[in-house]
Amino acid sequence: MAKRTTFMLTVNPKIPERLSRLEELTNNLWYSWDRATRALFSRLDPRLWEMVGHNPKAFLRRVDESLLLAASEDPAFLSFYNSILSAYDSYHSTSIHCSTVEGIEAHDQVAYFCFEFGFHESLPVYSGGLGILAGDHCKAASDICLPFVAIGLLYRQGYFTQMIDGQGNQLATYCDSDFEDLPVTPVSHADGSDMQVQIRFPGRIVTAKIWQAQIGRVILYLLDTDLPENSQHDRLITHQLYGGDKTMRIEQEIILGIGGVAALKALGIKPTIWHSNEGHAAFMMLARARELVQQGLDFASAMEAVAVNTVFTTHTAVPAGHDHFPEAMMHHYFESFYQELKISRETFMALGHTDNDHDFNMTALAIRMSRMHNGVSKIHGSVSAKICHDLWPEIEAEENPVDHITNGVHIPTFLAQEWADLFDRHMGPEWRSKLCEPEFWSRADTIPDHIFWSVRQTLKSQMFYGIRARLTEQNIRNHGSDAHLERLLKLADPINPNVLTLGFARRFATYKRATLLFENLDWLRSILLDQERPVLLIFAGKAHPADHPGQDMIRRVNQVAAMPEFEGRILMVEGYDLRLARRLVAGVDVWLNNPIYPLEASGTSGMKAGINGTLNLSILDGWWGEGFNEKNGWGVKPVSEQLEPQLRDAEESRSFYEILQDQVIPLFYDHGKSGFSAEWVKMAKHSMATLIPRYGARRMVEEYIQKFYIPASQQGVRYTQDNFTVAQNIAAWKTKVRAAWGGVSLRRLDTPCKRIAFGEPMHFKVAVKLNGLQPDDVVVELLLSRQYKRTRLDQFKHFRFECTGTLDSQAHQFELRHVPELCGRQEYYLRIYPYHPMLTHPLEMGKMVWL
Repeated sequence: MAKRTTFMLTVNPKIPERLSRLEELTNNLWYSWDRATRALFSRLDPRLWEMVGHNPKAFLRRVDESLLLAASEDPAFLSFYNSILSAYDSYHSTSIHCSTVEGIEAHDQVAYFCFEFGFHESLPVYSGGLGILAGDHCKAASDICLPFVAIGLLYRQGYFTQMIDGQGNQLATYCDSDFEDLPVTPVSHADGSDMQVQIRFPGRIVTAKIWQAQIGRVILYLLDTDLPENSQHDRLITHQLYGGDKTMRIEQEIILGIGGVAALKALGIKPTIWHSNEGHAAFMMLARARELVQQGLDFASAMEAVAVNTVFTTHTAVPAGHDHFPEAMMHHYFESFYQELKISRETFMALGHTDNDHDFNMTALAIRMSRMHNGVSKIHGSVSAKICHDLWPEIEAEENPVDHITNGVHIPTFLAQEWADLFDRHMGPEWRSKLCEPEFWSRADTIPDHIFWSVRQTLKSQMFYGIRARLTEQNIRNHGSDAHLERLLKLADPINPNVLTLGFARRFATYKRATLLFENLDWLRSILLDQERPVLLIFAGKAHPADHPGQDMIRRVNQVAAMPEFEGRILMVEGYDLRLARRLVAGVDVWLNNPIYPLEASGTSGMKAGINGTLNLSILDGWWGEGFNEKNGWGVKPVSEQLEPQLRDAEESRSFYEILQDQVIPLFYDHGKSGFSAEWVKMAKHSMATLIPRYGARRMVEEYIQKFYIPASQQGVRYTQDNFTVAQNIAAWKTKVRAAWGGVSLRRLDTPCKRIAFGEPMHFKVAVKLNGLQPDDVVVELLLSRQYKRTRLDQFKHFRFECTGTLDSQAHQFELRHVPELCGRQEYYLRIYPYHPMLTHPLEMGKMVWL
C-alpha cells in the first residue's frame, strides 16, 4: 500500500453577533466553578462536548455553525445564555465595588508561584493535589477580591493520560496540547508583539513567552519556552510536567523562579507579598536579591529585605520529597550569580545546605530566604518543623518558626450542583456568603431526611453512569467479553443505587497504601460478599511513570478485583482526572484514606467528599486529624511509628475491617420504614455542617491573609523605607550576634527552691556573659507550666527577666520576681536568645542557650 500523508484542517465557525460573548466565557476559568456555563456549551452539542473533554474553547472552535445560528434564534437558549452573562457580569463587576480586604493596603499585590495549577480538565497543567490546591487558592482569592497574581509554567504535554490493560498494567500516554484550544491568551505589547522575557543560562539565553489565563478576577501568568528562537533542548524545558531528569527539573525551576520575577517586571507588576507554594519556585528569592544587590545593597541586607515579605508553604511530609540538586550542578547554573550577588561560592551553597545531605536543598533555600513558613495541616506543621529543625539548630522543633495553615477546597467547584440547588431551596441563596460561619451551617439539620437522601442517591446514580461508561470503554479496548462486563457492573447499577459504596481515589504512592484492605483477604471477603448487605469498593488513581512500586499497587488492585469472588465487588477505574474526581467524591458513601502516619500532609480529597455528604473513614492523619469529631465519620488511630511496617499494616488494616464490619455496614443498612438509614443521614448532615465552614478555600486564604500576607506587607514596608535602612541594620545586627553567640553563657545566682507557699514570690537572679552584645540584644526568660503531662514548649508561659546591672566587665545581672498563679507541681526552664524588635519571628535566628 502506498504511503500517504495526513493533513489536518480545522474549520472554525463564525459566532453570531447575538452570541458574541461566548468567546469571552471560554477564556475565563470562571466556568470551572460555574456549572451553568459549562452546561450552556454542552446544550449546543452534547456529543462534541464529550469529545473535546469539556473544554469550552476547543468546543467553540469546532461546533457546527448551524447549531450556533439556531441557538441565536432559540428563545430558551438565549434566556439561559443571558442569565449566565448576568451572573458573570455581576461576579466581575463587584470588583469595582469590592471593599478592600481588611489589612491589605491599596498598594499591596500578592504574587503566588507554583509548579502546577489545577482549575479544570480543560487546562492540563496539573498532576494532582498540589496543583488543585493552587487552583483553589486562586479561585478563593478571586472570590474575596484579593489583589493577587499567580505565576506558573505552560506545559505542552502536562501530565499523562492513564489507561490500564487487561493485566493491570498502567499505560501512560502523553498528548501535546494545542494552545489555541486552551483557555489562555498570549500577553502582548502595545504594538501587538508577544511579550517575552530572557533568562540567562550557562553559555546561552533562553527566551520565554508570557501567556495569561483569567481565573475570575485573578490572572495566572504562564511561561513557555517552546519558541523557534530557542534550541531544541530549551524548547523542551516547559514541555512536560514532572518529566525528564534533574537537569530538566532545575531548568524548569529556573524558568519558574527567575523567569517569573522577570515576567512580573516586564508586566509592570510590583508585588509587595511573595508566596512560594513548595520549594520549586525558590530561585525567585535569589532573583529578587540579585536585583537589590544591583541597586547597591550588600547581599546580607538584600536577603533580609527579600525574606521579610516572602511566604513559603511546604506540602511534603518526607525529607526525600524535597527537591535537591548536586553542588556541581548548582555551580554550573549559578556560577554567575556568585559575582552578581557579590558572595563566595561557599556562602551561596550554604543557602541550600542541610546537615543530612551535601546536595543543594530547595526547601532549605526557601526557608532561609523567607520569614513565614507553613505546613498544610496541624500535624504536617509539626512534621515539617521536625524535618527542618537543623535550620534552627538550637531551637526545639515545636518552637521553631514553621507554622501551619490547614488546606481548604473551593466549595463552589467541588460541591455538586444538586446540593447547591437544595441549599438554595432550604437555606436561601445567602449560603454562598456564609461559607465560613459554623452557626449558619447548623441549618443543614433542618433539611428533610428523605430529600437529603434523595440527593445522595441521585449523585451515586450519576457516578455509576460515569463509571460504567469508562469501564465499558476499557473492556472493549482490552477485548473483554460482554458477559464479563455485565458481571463486572452488576452492583454499579444507576437504576438501583442502594449498595454501600466505598471509594479510594488518589495518587498511587506507596505511603498512601492503596492495597491496605487486601492485608487479610478472608476478612475482606466476609465484608464484601454478604448477600444481604453488599459492599462495592471503587479504586481510581495514577502512579507516576517512574514509580514502579506505585504501579505494582495498581496491578495488585486489578489482581484482587479479578478473583472470581471479588468480581463486580472491586472496581479499578482508569483515567483518574478532575472530572472523575468530582463524580467520586460526591457519589460514594464512604471515602477511604489509609496513609502511613504522619506522611499525609493534608489530603484535600477527603474534604471534597465531606462537603458533599460523603462520610470519611480515614487514618487520623493530615486534615482528618483535626477535622474528625467522632460524629462526622470514622477515624483510625495510627499505631506507633516504631512498629515494623508489616505489623503496622496488619494492625491498622484490622481497625479498618472492624470499623467497616461493626459500625459502617450495620449503620448504612439500618433501614427504617422510609427505606434508608436515618442515623446515616444524621451523620452525613453533621459531616457537611462541620466540614463546610472549616475546610473551604476561602477560610484558608483568609487565614493566609491574617497570619502571613498582612505581616509580610507591613514588614516589607519597614525594611525598605529610608533606602533599606532597617534591612541593613538587621543584617549587621545578625552578623554581630553570630560572631558573639559562641561566647554567650548563662549562670544562676540564686538558690533554686523546690517548695514554696501559694502567694509567695520567687526571686530569680542570673549572670549572663554577653561576649560583647548589649542587654537589649537578648531576651532572658522563665518558661513555666503545670506538670500534668508532657507539655509542648510553645504552650509554656513566658516571663521575661530585666537587666539590673553589671557584675563585672564580663557579666550582666538579670532578675525576675514572679508569684506562681496556680498550686501543684510545676516545671520551669531558664534560657536566653537573641532579640531585636524588627525580627519577624522572635526565634528566627535559631540561637538559644539553656541553663
